[in-house]
Amino acid sequence: MNSDVFTGTVTVDWQQMRDEYEHSKKVAGIREDSLYEVPLTLGNFERLVGRCNSKQITQNAIDRFILERGLEVKRSTLNKDIRNLKAFIHWCRKNRYANGEIEIRQVKEDERPVKSLTNTQIKKLITASQPYQTLKMRILLALGTGLRRGDIEALRISDVDFENSYVTTRSKKTRKSMGSRPVPFRIMEELRKYISGLNPEQERIFIDRFNQYRWNQIRKKLGLGDFKFHDLRKTFGSVLAQNGVSTAVTQKLL
Repeated sequence: MNSDVFTGTVTVDWQQMRDEYEHSKKVAGIREDSLYEVPLTLGNFERLVGRCNSKQITQNAIDRFILERGLEVKRSTLNKDIRNLKAFIHWCRKNRYANGEIEIRQVKEDERPVKSLTNTQIKKLITASQPYQTLKMRILLALGTGLRRGDIEALRISDVDFENSYVTTRSKKTRKSMGSRPVPFRIMEELRKYISGLNPEQERIFIDRFNQYRWNQIRKKLGLGDFKFHDLRKTFGSVLAQNGVSTAVTQKLL
């Protein structure tokens, strides 16, 4: 019996592979943000390399995509495409649409310098955000807990322990419980006042969307350059270090 019947690749057209792959992601219950990225990456591959059938997806085709896409976007964005493409190729192999000789590696990213605010800058940021209640509360939580923005957005009122000044949440990135983490007294008082003004039937602390435009306005007004909301998390770590908190404890909180 010819073993190629079982080990050879199957020739199918590009659209069939795309449709089957995207359907498999939906069936697997993949998060909405990942589902959104998949067609973007495959669309860029189609635009730059062409509508390859399964036998035309070769190492040369992959290398060409990475080189040409790299001329259009930053390396961090390119690596997102590479990760999505790698997952697609892995799926193709499982379905015998591609051979196992293709190698896909992420490119090295230029390290962005760690940025954190000084005490003066922190005070100015809080003052500048004063007119925007929900943005200010997000900033205070990021500075006081070190939580990622996604985890702050997911916080529920029931996650707050006012008596012991703690918040408990699950990481949206790792899907694991992050346990309870302390919240500074002043920030907890601000949170108490903020929550007291919410609709009693409201479950989430924030029901509006993060206002990127407003954040950029404040950032530019204060001359903070390309300082990102995520850098508040780094500021939290820096403040802990300045106050003598051990690296081990800081790493647990971050």
